[in-house]
Amino acid sequence: MTAMQTILNKLPSDLSPDRLPRHVAVIMDGNGRWAKRRGLPRVIGHRQGVEALKKLLRCCDDWGIKALTAYAFSTENWGRPLEEVEFLMTLFERVLARELEEMMEENVRIQFVGNLTALPSSLQAQIEHSMNETLNNTGIQFTVATNYGARQEIIQACRAIATQVQLGHIQPDDIDEALFSRHLYTANICDPDLLIRTSGEMRLSNFLLWQMAYGELYITDTLWPDFDRGEFHRALSTYQQRERRFGKV
Repeated sequence: MTAMQTILNKLPSDLSPDRLPRHVAVIMDGNGRWAKRRGLPRVIGHRQGVEALKKLLRCCDDWGIKALTAYAFSTENWGRPLEEVEFLMTLFERVLARELEEMMEENVRIQFVGNLTALPSSLQAQIEHSMNETLNNTGIQFTVATNYGARQEIIQACRAIATQVQLGHIQPDDIDEALFSRHLYTANICDPDLLIRTSGEMRLSNFLLWQMAYGELYITDTLWPDFDRGEFHRALSTYQQRERRFGKV
């Protein structure tokens, strides 16, 4: 059985394989509210959020989505209570260590984007190890935005390009969208076709501002830990009903 036949066997029959988004991005919102509604600590919501992300990654792989990007921790999230931030850093590290073998078995290539140098050294080491180990995998591209902020990413790209101009390596007239994109954290992956945000919030929250220029948005009131294949199916169905014009008639 070919890879395409395997995908067709798993893909819901009402979805067209020819109109699937190549790249799905997700803002995983609502972990804290999910826990609060159940009288549980916020950290339990984050644990359940990890499980929801694992299920979505597997679903994307099963249904032929080529890339998934998850907004795991923003530059603004450092303003949360210290105990919660420390828990999240430890959680990221433990999940990476625990899931690496399975990612290798499932041919997942993982990369992290953001200001990674500000993360705890042990987490940085685990991130580097995971990226190196999965570097040659050829399956789904899984990108985790950690200590990420789109405005900061754009400023960093501007500084890098300005330096190249000062050194005489490029001319100002050489600067175009393609060159600018090559200086972003996401230079090696295509722009998202679909951005999903859970918990009903209607904002981008400083996520992939450049890359989402023509991406489609899907907002659901579902809290992230409750996001499942059924909800993803609805998101893809809605996406396939839209006509993408990219600014044209």
